[in-house]
Amino acid sequence: MPARVAVTGAAGVLGSHLVDHLLRSGSRVSAFDLRPVPAAPGLTPFTGDIRDPRAVTAALEGADAVVHCASALPSYPVADIRSIVVEGTTTVLEAARAIAVPRVVHISSTAVYGLPRLVPTPEDHPHVPVDPYSSAKAEAETVAERFRAAGMCLPVLRPKTFLGPRRMGLFDMLFQWAEEGRHFPVLGRGDVRIQMLALEDLVEAVATVLRAPDEVACDTYNIGAAEFGTLRQDFQAVLDAAGHGRRVVSVPGRPAVAVLRALERTRLSPVYGRLLSKLLADSYVSVDKARERLGFRPRLSNQEAILGTYEWWRAQRATAAPVTAGKGGGQTSRDPWRQGVLGLAKVFF
Repeated sequence: MPARVAVTGAAGVLGSHLVDHLLRSGSRVSAFDLRPVPAAPGLTPFTGDIRDPRAVTAALEGADAVVHCASALPSYPVADIRSIVVEGTTTVLEAARAIAVPRVVHISSTAVYGLPRLVPTPEDHPHVPVDPYSSAKAEAETVAERFRAAGMCLPVLRPKTFLGPRRMGLFDMLFQWAEEGRHFPVLGRGDVRIQMLALEDLVEAVATVLRAPDEVACDTYNIGAAEFGTLRQDFQAVLDAAGHGRRVVSVPGRPAVAVLRALERTRLSPVYGRLLSKLLADSYVSVDKARERLGFRPRLSNQEAILGTYEWWRAQRATAAPVTAGKGGGQTSRDPWRQGVLGLAKVFF
């Protein structure tokens, strides 16, 4: 493991777990985020904007490697998404090149593929973004490719949606409805296969590319669960764990899509658009390349990841500060996303 690692987005869900892992592994960590990161043995906090060259350079100075986790969420305003994801990535890579950091790990997303019809989706599938978030992620990868072509050792990881402690977002809605003893709806039969990823497996994937030799690390890798079933199976596992005897309920696909599209236009919640893009078709990527070149094998299945996150959610719920609708929901991956009008639909389930 590199002796000193700089982590951007260190206060986020992935960043904070990665920082903990690096410290346990004996690395010294420079933790950079817009939000303050508490000091700790072996950790030096840096507070600043990812688009500020001076602040970024100060955080990266002396690092043996950088892991660029900082990003926007799909719920951000369009201009902010592009600014943070594309301009922020450019700033990090320019700073790393200027001070000759040996390796930069860029955390991208399988969102760059859009809604591919080819599953499992390989790394050489074209970028076909479908919204501002996936467009920005694809453009940031184009920036990264330029720096890699110029000689930087620049691993790119494309994780599927990951779950684990501190991660909320869309999953909070499922967990709430399960805990309240409600049925949970899926579009159509719910038989689409949606691959996810345990947060601890993503952290291990990052650690793997930090340790790998340049000729192996300097490549692009999909990261996702090796074992996964259908949405109906994964959601039902949560309802079963809640212990109320509730079931996943099918909702006719076409009428539901029409309603969700109308709700998306209201902008009352980011939930609707993401549901449309995530839940309508099979979505899983090939992880063969990561297994064969990196020797990386995810440890947890979809169900193990989602049930582990639900257990954490239940344990912390009593002490967590409530998120006021319209104020803070969806601002970070730690926040529940606002359910908007969908919250009212609970009375029917």
